[in-house]
Amino acid sequence: MSSRRCKLRFLSSNLVALRCRPLPAPGWKDKTPVKERIRKLDGHGNTTGRPVRFVVAALILRSAASSAATEVLVCQRRPDQPMSLKWEFPGGKIEAGETAEQALTRELDEELGIAATIGPRVAQLRHRYRNGGSIDLQFFAVRQFHGELVNRIFNDMQWTPLAQLPAFDFLAADLTLIRDLSQGKLL
Repeated sequence: MSSRRCKLRFLSSNLVALRCRPLPAPGWKDKTPVKERIRKLDGHGNTTGRPVRFVVAALILRSAASSAATEVLVCQRRPDQPMSLKWEFPGGKIEAGETAEQALTRELDEELGIAATIGPRVAQLRHRYRNGGSIDLQFFAVRQFHGELVNRIFNDMQWTPLAQLPAFDFLAADLTLIRDLSQGKLL
């Protein structure tokens, strides 16, 4: 007994067409072209035509004075910036000719006025925003820096225990990292 594949098509409210075909024998490969949407990728693996922005961010860490918990510095964007009042980690774009570590050293000096010792990379991820833009984010641990923290560009800055990170309204690109940090998976 051969198996059959059937399709039911409604031609009108009371007229139906049934079309059946035998199923192919085992091992047979269908060479019929499958219609599917073809997306052309640009040179960056991106389908929007926009280049991927390469970004670095610092997880500036310290031991909390009142407990054994590790705290991290979080910063809030200003109301006049895109994605206003969202929380993020300090950092910024990697400029042409810079390594990720050089870019982060420069950004921390510009944003916070500190000379940081860049530690190991903790995470790297790629995120695509609804508007089609994509970013490649690298997060580095920073446990040592020289100078006083000076808020040069943010609406607010706070030290917070890692476990309390989910209470902040972070940028969408940071949410997976926030979950992993708060659960103690990365540090």
